[in-house]
Amino acid sequence: MKILLVMPHPPTKRKLFYRFSYPSLTLQQIAGITPRHHSVKIVDERYEDINFNEYFDIVGITSLTYNALRAYEVADEFRRRGIPVVIGGYHASTVPHEAKQHADAVVIGEAELTWPKVLEDAEKGELKPFYIAEKLVEPELIPPARHDIGVYTIMEPIQASRGCPVGCEFCAMQKIEGRRFRGRPVDNVINEMKMIKSKTIFFVDASLTISPPYTKSLFAKMVPLNKKFHCFGNINVLAKDEEFLKLASEAGVERWYVGIESIVQENIDLSGKRTNKVEIYRDAIKKIRDYGMSVTGFFMFGFDNDTPEVFDKTLEFMLALDLDGISFSVLTPYPGTRLAERLEREGRIISKDWSKYDEGNVNFIPKKMTREELHNGIRKIAREYFSYRNIFRRCIRSFRGEGLKDLYRFVMRLGENLASRQYYLYDKLR
Repeated sequence: MKILLVMPHPPTKRKLFYRFSYPSLTLQQIAGITPRHHSVKIVDERYEDINFNEYFDIVGITSLTYNALRAYEVADEFRRRGIPVVIGGYHASTVPHEAKQHADAVVIGEAELTWPKVLEDAEKGELKPFYIAEKLVEPELIPPARHDIGVYTIMEPIQASRGCPVGCEFCAMQKIEGRRFRGRPVDNVINEMKMIKSKTIFFVDASLTISPPYTKSLFAKMVPLNKKFHCFGNINVLAKDEEFLKLASEAGVERWYVGIESIVQENIDLSGKRTNKVEIYRDAIKKIRDYGMSVTGFFMFGFDNDTPEVFDKTLEFMLALDLDGISFSVLTPYPGTRLAERLEREGRIISKDWSKYDEGNVNFIPKKMTREELHNGIRKIAREYFSYRNIFRRCIRSFRGEGLKDLYRFVMRLGENLASRQYYLYDKLR
């Protein structure tokens, strides 16, 4: 069969800087579990348009919540042309009956054990309405993604492990990947890395600090690859495990993405993120940077213990930390999360327009401030944090007397900050 795999994206939101992000690993993973006697084409709408006039035997679509409505538009158009459509991914797995209204079949959960069956049924013209992953796929059975097809970018993704035992209230990962940590065999991950052309690899894993022994063994074998790596990590391990940080630095880890979430401990406790203690934030970030690695901090606003005062306090904290990168968002009640279930019970969800579930819109009633105060407060932080004055100050601190390395850090930091300014002030928090 001739198969098209699509990552939808609203065309009106396509931006130039997406060219500097990584493509969807999901599409390459689905291609990786597709029997090779089929031909596969990948289209990620962040980078290119879909040619609806091209014929395919079947179309597979994956989406998150923010792009679910676009996924339905794409699916409806292909079905109008008589081409069967299968929808999967996080959003479809949490609201499968909604997705089924726009698809011939819905894949729920991980696809390794169901996608081959989907294709067998499609060849016979006997697609079933739902394909449910009855169990989690064992890590040794996860094949490498197809890095030979798709869009080449300056940073390409890989996945070494699945599952997250933490279970934050605002995250739906456990619904899809489960609580059990599953690390792929280290040699399998290393061999897949060797297939990747890019010099920089991004781990899409929930966190590479869930199992330090596993990750340490992985880091040890990454050294000879001579590549750079970006990864997510929890601050509790990064704060105290010096051996872990040393191995990460030697392996080529360039940046850690750390979910700081909030500077209010009561918010952290309510969310169930037991890895975070506010009092260790400063020392942990300093320690990471002492090993030559940079840190991007992730912050969320709208927790039940947030008041209008939280914005100025958090901004002061951000500026004092001198983080290399910042990501901040409005708390969002994604379907499938315990947060969504709780706010639904409390009658506080005010919108299920999925196009507004982009972490820049307020889709619920905050507890200790108004919706306007929440939106305006986070926009105020973005305006001040990414003021030209503060951007210049941060970039100047890139110079440490290391010659060309200083210039490289300066240019990269300047580009990242200017892109973030554009993103937050004119796109996300419009």
